[in-house]
Amino acid sequence: MANAEIEAKLTTIFRAVFDDPELVLTPALTADDVDGWDSLTHLRLMLTVEKAFGVKFKVAEIGNLKNVGELESLLDARLGTNSSRGHPR
Repeated sequence: MANAEIEAKLTTIFRAVFDDPELVLTPALTADDVDGWDSLTHLRLMLTVEKAFGVKFKVAEIGNLKNVGELESLLDARLGTNSSRGHPR
């Protein structure tokens, strides 16, 4: 899966989970930037991402994520796309 496909799918997921059709994802986006992004919504978000991409994350992986860019990098690594966008791995 190409990185653009990951971004597009994540955008769709984030917009659905946060019920915000105008939400724009950036690599630096964090929970502090999105209204309603609390621990319960984070769990729902991660479960939705896992289901949509057919992956399973370890609790430590999810706990270490600092922003959307790191989530994209984790998905990159898990899906084997290995496209570099300058996000730390």
